[in-house]
Amino acid sequence: MTGLHWGILATGGIAHAFTSDLRTAGLDVVAVGSRRIDSARAFAETYDIPHAHGSYEELVADPDVDIVYIATPHPSHVDNALLALDHGKHVLVEKPFTLNAAEAAAIRDRAAEKGLLAMEAMWTRYLPHMVRIREILAAGTLGEIRVVSADHTQKISTDPSHRLNDLALGGGALLDLGIYPISFAIDVLGLPERITALARLSDAGSDAEVATAFVHPGGALSTTVSSSRGAGRNLAQVVGTEARIEIDGVWYTPTSFRVVSPSGDVLEEYASEVDGRGMQFQALAAERFVASGAGANDVLPIDESVAIMGVLDEVRRQIGVVYPGER
Repeated sequence: MTGLHWGILATGGIAHAFTSDLRTAGLDVVAVGSRRIDSARAFAETYDIPHAHGSYEELVADPDVDIVYIATPHPSHVDNALLALDHGKHVLVEKPFTLNAAEAAAIRDRAAEKGLLAMEAMWTRYLPHMVRIREILAAGTLGEIRVVSADHTQKISTDPSHRLNDLALGGGALLDLGIYPISFAIDVLGLPERITALARLSDAGSDAEVATAFVHPGGALSTTVSSSRGAGRNLAQVVGTEARIEIDGVWYTPTSFRVVSPSGDVLEEYASEVDGRGMQFQALAAERFVASGAGANDVLPIDESVAIMGVLDEVRRQIGVVYPGER
């Protein structure tokens, strides 16, 4: 077991995936909270968790819990995170961090006030193949980076009541799917200086497809395409003047990549060997950051999570998507 005691807030599919990976990594999960006690008890039994709570308030008040993983739908992230922070708990908030930049800033500021870690659960950034890619980029192997491209396309239900189609739940391809390639482009190239976005909206008004083109500092370009209506190969690449990185599908999960010269010679090959889905790496990172100080996150700093939500706000402004009751 590791040093921190984890609490799981909510019991949906992503909470199951995350908790399974925590158990794979030997992390200490001590409590789960749900709005229904029977759901909390069933979840606790599945993962051998000692404490099951019938409300989120009970979970964050549990003195055995040090850090809370927040797995509720997007519109609830800000209230759940503030609740946990106000009870002295560190928070790992499922991506997208919030609905918008204002909510993200509220979490950042409260965490700073309390001296606690607030971290976006963008698990892809912490995967071993992404760590290696950042090392290659830092070494200058690719030369000047000119282009980043990445897609995230899946075939998901067209039912208007499905979470991904319901604007009241932050539905649409952008926040659930587009956050991955957009965050990746920003990781490689920095925040965009110019943003262009196009979309096709569903009958419910949510974005079914979104395409973005960004200009980053120094003039580098990035393009992303996301769709909830069709499944593509989900590839990504980083193109530089001296070499390129080709990331295989599904690029945002544990996978393989190649570093290729302009003439086509393979300079390096990498293949991931990961137990489980790979969500444990962000949790292990969170524990390191807590041990080093709440501001120690150099992979995805909280200010960058807030800024990324600002980029998504501008994309939504351009495509005409507004969520009910936004702050």
